[in-house]
Amino acid sequence: MFSRIWTKSYTKSCSEPIERLKAALQDCDAVVIGAGSGLSTAAGFDYTGERFKQYFSDFAAKYGIRDMYSGGFYPFPTMDEFWAYWSRYIYINRYQNAPKPVYDDLLKLVHDKDYFVITSNVDHCFQKAGFDKKRLLYTQGDYGLFQCSEPCCQETFDNEAVIREMVKRQNNMKVPTELLPTCPHCGKAMAMNLRCDDTFVEDEGWHQAAERYDNFLRTREGQKILFLELGVGYNTPGIIKYPFWKMTAENPNSTYACINQGQAVCPQEIEQRSICMDADIGQVLQSLSDVAIQ
Repeated sequence: MFSRIWTKSYTKSCSEPIERLKAALQDCDAVVIGAGSGLSTAAGFDYTGERFKQYFSDFAAKYGIRDMYSGGFYPFPTMDEFWAYWSRYIYINRYQNAPKPVYDDLLKLVHDKDYFVITSNVDHCFQKAGFDKKRLLYTQGDYGLFQCSEPCCQETFDNEAVIREMVKRQNNMKVPTELLPTCPHCGKAMAMNLRCDDTFVEDEGWHQAAERYDNFLRTREGQKILFLELGVGYNTPGIIKYPFWKMTAENPNSTYACINQGQAVCPQEIEQRSICMDADIGQVLQSLSDVAIQ
């Protein structure tokens, strides 16, 4: 359906595409936001560099881990060490606020709009910023939830209390054995509720959110919809990027907008109704939100 010919990424002045995006926001009937890891990176959730050194310098020195993401795959010799690492990881990326107000700026732009958010992010930033939880679909899970590693049930469990306790009580890169999480039903080890293989639990809340998203799209078919894609890469393009392209192609009243440094492209078929900005998401959203509140 889509051509291999891409539009050129926008690398010069952003004034013209920002004006087009501003007009699209004002004119649309509904906004569908698709958010990937680039949005949280723009908000300051960097998994490398100084932030990694601040929280994981001891793990880096002992195990040679160089960034948070790769550390998540490290074969720690004991579960005490595994959860020492992961409790810190979850705490700073789920229970701490984002360093920059990128999500707040985005909410300013759409709070009075008919909107829905689909995201592959698992850091809960949308809800912490005040987005309506009934208008959110976290497709890939949530750092704030545990599930049975088996899994023996399609159920998830809030982990905030135990994660905070693990962070507080860990010593020498180990957590007390009594804090290791186990399933209340079968007694097996808990795992994070993250979509990494076929054991991922889609609980009742997940299915309700997915149904609300499908209903949102179905009941607004043919309307002036702005598909606003923010920081979505190519790890899982079938979740947001490709569906956004397809829905834009099928709805002549829609507009596709993509803000993503180095990856702001679209198919030739929708080029005339697309706004692709190779730019910093935070700067663009701040510019737009400053205009919105004037």
